[in-house]
Amino acid sequence: MNQYFLLIACLQLWPLITPVNPASTWGPLILIFAVSATKVGWDDYNRYLSDKKANEKEVWVVKQGIRKSVGKYNSTVFWVQAQDIRVGNIVWLRENDEVPCDLVLIGTSDPQGLCYVETRVIPSYAWGIDFELLHKIKGVIECPNPNKDIRRFDANLRLFPPFIDNDVCPLTIKNTILQSCYLRNTEWACGVATYTGNETKLGMSRGIPEPKLTAMDAMIDKLTGAIFIFQIVVVIVLGIAGNVWKDTEARKQWYVQYPNESPWYEWVVIPLRFELLCSIMIPISIKVSLDLVKSLYAKFIDWDNEMIDLETGTPAHAANTAISEDLGQVEYIMTDKTGTLTENKMIFRRCYINGIFYGNESGDALKDAELINAVGSGSPDVIRFLTVMAICNTVIPMQSKSGSVSYKAQSQDEEALVRAASCLNMVFFNKNANILEINFNRAILQYDVLDTLEFTSDRKRMSVVVKDCKSGKIILLSKGADEAILPYARAGQETRTSADAVEQYAQMGLRTLCLAWRELEEDEYREWSSLFKEANSTLVDREWRVAEVCQRLEHDFEILGIAAIEDRLQDGVPETIESLRKAGINFWMLTGDKQNTAIQIALSCNFVSPEPKGQLLLINGKTEDEVSRSLERVLLTMRITNSEAKRDVAFVIDGWALEIALKDYKKAFTELAILSRTAICCRVTPSQKAQLVELLKSCDYRTLAIGDGGNDVRMIQQADIGVGISGREGLQAARAADYSIGKFRFLQRLILVHGRYSYNRTAFLSQYSFYKSLVICFIQIFFSFISGVSGTSLFNSVSLMAYNVFYTSIPVLVSVLDKDLGESTVMQHPQILFYCQAGRLLNPSTFAGWFGRSLFHEISMVALSGCIWLQAFVVALETNSFTILQHLAIWGNLVGFYIINWIVSGMPSSGMYTIMFRLCRQPSYWKTMLLIVAAGMGPVLALKYFRYTYRSSKINIHQQAERLGGPILSLGNIEPQLRSLEKDVTPLTISPLSITQPKN
Repeated sequence: MNQYFLLIACLQLWPLITPVNPASTWGPLILIFAVSATKVGWDDYNRYLSDKKANEKEVWVVKQGIRKSVGKYNSTVFWVQAQDIRVGNIVWLRENDEVPCDLVLIGTSDPQGLCYVETRVIPSYAWGIDFELLHKIKGVIECPNPNKDIRRFDANLRLFPPFIDNDVCPLTIKNTILQSCYLRNTEWACGVATYTGNETKLGMSRGIPEPKLTAMDAMIDKLTGAIFIFQIVVVIVLGIAGNVWKDTEARKQWYVQYPNESPWYEWVVIPLRFELLCSIMIPISIKVSLDLVKSLYAKFIDWDNEMIDLETGTPAHAANTAISEDLGQVEYIMTDKTGTLTENKMIFRRCYINGIFYGNESGDALKDAELINAVGSGSPDVIRFLTVMAICNTVIPMQSKSGSVSYKAQSQDEEALVRAASCLNMVFFNKNANILEINFNRAILQYDVLDTLEFTSDRKRMSVVVKDCKSGKIILLSKGADEAILPYARAGQETRTSADAVEQYAQMGLRTLCLAWRELEEDEYREWSSLFKEANSTLVDREWRVAEVCQRLEHDFEILGIAAIEDRLQDGVPETIESLRKAGINFWMLTGDKQNTAIQIALSCNFVSPEPKGQLLLINGKTEDEVSRSLERVLLTMRITNSEAKRDVAFVIDGWALEIALKDYKKAFTELAILSRTAICCRVTPSQKAQLVELLKSCDYRTLAIGDGGNDVRMIQQADIGVGISGREGLQAARAADYSIGKFRFLQRLILVHGRYSYNRTAFLSQYSFYKSLVICFIQIFFSFISGVSGTSLFNSVSLMAYNVFYTSIPVLVSVLDKDLGESTVMQHPQILFYCQAGRLLNPSTFAGWFGRSLFHEISMVALSGCIWLQAFVVALETNSFTILQHLAIWGNLVGFYIINWIVSGMPSSGMYTIMFRLCRQPSYWKTMLLIVAAGMGPVLALKYFRYTYRSSKINIHQQAERLGGPILSLGNIEPQLRSLEKDVTPLTISPLSITQPKN
């Protein structure tokens, strides 16, 4: 759009065709460019200051046994700036220091070689290197080229004597601390700089994010294109008419003084003159106006005290200032479960050990007398089960001076298991290098951790190989999902009862983990260990090779039992989902949990209604034929349900079937997605989450994705709107999102209040901007018919420039304060969001109404004063809630118009000398203004009264009730129209899954 106005401004420099002074276009254009440049320049300046501060920060490095730091110099200290750090430097950090580059840790103040970065525990190799010996270290780090993958770092470290004799030490992302993290709860740490400057993982991740185009922006672009086509048609018609009149009539008029001979290009002069005259049909100030108000919308979210999480003090934050109005048009919400709908506060509730269920009667296994007695009597099965709970993890015990033990854990599941084991007298109290110490019934047990097989989303299990320091036995301990443990049980062990226990706990909405172990022969372990070390040292396909080696050891398990963990729903989640579903928003749950667990959570938080209103349809299968039949059956059921009774129907699909459906039956699955208001997708991977979001976006639905962990980042970035929750899994999701909130319940206010208000205000501002430009342009066109179709301007240049930039822009900018309904009304009656979702306030129909109004007002007014009067009353009529600021902007702007013109009329060289003085002294002028207002606003008022009285919308009913102070009756649900695909499906027998409300 800016290129268009720049072209118009350049054409106005041609004196032969310009009907007005070029300043009428150049002035607003320069002002708009200046505002935009100032905003961008201010952002750049703030970034410059931030970069300068980071680059000049004091950083200590180790060179030749001397600590050097930025800044001053004395006999022992030399300072170098952070920007002068080079790859290979040893950087020394103190507690609360910001990490200046990507580092590989080589030592910390912690005896276990650990350091803490913000809320995450980062283990490091504990070589016990004293700080004073750091200058003697010689070695090589083999690392990959700089990349932006913050989840992987496949490298090797070789230290030369006297430390480790050229031995290869594999490095992973857990051995690094990344740029911009902060060192917490650790006195000091040191590491080798591997990536610096823009080559750090954070630096590689930076860049210009893809701008998100809102639905309203797309509509404004289409309307702009339509106005441009209309403008071209008008220019062609008037250009032809002008040339015809010039050749037939103008030459007959002696006062016109047309020359007998004209240059060859004379036939384009009049069309170009009309092009310049009609160029104001497209408002020059619309872009900067929208940018300003959208920035204010974002600030309103930041300033909303009702969206502050009082528990953590976390406020809502709008990182993206350009898409607030899209919040009011959301049609699908894709949500994670753990940490998003739930608190991510894991509590060990029940367990199943060797055929016995514990905790079923009391609801808490830790209070089960039978389990307590089994621990006291030393039951071997129970002891092994508790041993796996206590040490098969990456938890770090922290012992205080008083002797109490606390735990630092990356996983809430692991912390819950370790705490539960501690409550049952299996206390994990110390970790010294690789030695784990357990206090069981006042007896100290020690285990040497030989290897750790880390959890991955593909393997879905985690294992450790330990050596019992007392007996010398080597044991493999494992925990993970049932499908990752039970199929690998030793031959002859009955796993059916364990699978039944998993299903029983899942029906209760509990998270389940299977625990297993097996003893290893020393020769078997030695052979496997060499393969594991080799796989960990490779720089190519390390993750795949490690997984392959792990598979060689993780088999022939002895299943010990099942642990069931409760993850409670956050406060307000069921009410929030119920309210947003009434608003016509569809919900999809995308989780990595088991199917039954996800279903029970969905029932608990009002995703799906229980029978008889609700119905769940399962899509299962491991082969293409099974998935095809299941998908076809569910699709047929969904068609019948949507065509007949209105039932709350949802489909459930797991990750395996989803992969087949998206690959081989995408069209059928897309139709199912369109027909379904609710879906539960279980055992899905982060990439599958992003695929589902992209699928719904391809159907022209506005999608919102919300999550709290790093595995939700891809889904959040893929959606039209990404919302991150600042939760217990860190800030990765919140930092990658367009909006961040403290709890899920704030999503209701974010959409219903901020999203709806933003949509309404932007709809009015954009259409009004076109309206006021069309009014002044139609007056010019009308004047051309009484000026020989010559393209002459009725208004002088100063008046045109002031009209576009000041007289009509200031009043409408305060529309950001307008509220058609109170916040409490909007929250109590979410159904009215449908008007925003359906685009009822900005579409070709409403724009045609504003277009017709501008044409009518052009006929009913005279010159510029009438325009200003009429604009003031139009803005006042469209304003729903007045504030002092709005009154000052509307009526103060009208007064300002006369003050400015009186000043200009006092200047002899202005072209308006004494005009306003003479006009204002004539009563006929003021009578004319009143007639213009009456003629222009009378029909508009009558039409509005008719609509409010006889064709009231639900919004009008609410407005009347608010003004009268009476009760507002429930309006019922507004069902959005479904978008269907035509496809024949062979009828099949349908056997839907009945739903019952869970007891808890």
